Amino acid sequence: MLKWALIFAVIAIVAGLLGFGGIAGAAAGIAKFLAILSLIVFVIFLILGVTVAKKVT
Repeated sequence: MLKWALIFAVIAIVAGLLGFGGIAGAAAGIAKFLAILSLIVFVIFLILGVTVAKKVT
């Protein structure tokens, strides 16, 4: 998911440099959404990993 966020961020930068404002804005929005979503999923799995590790040991 973070890979796709980086891809859309690069697309947004390239589109912005070439003057495609609408495409750049949309790609930046998608990249931002995917980055936040991947961060949320990471935190959830981190919390689950810590709680499960305490129950196993």
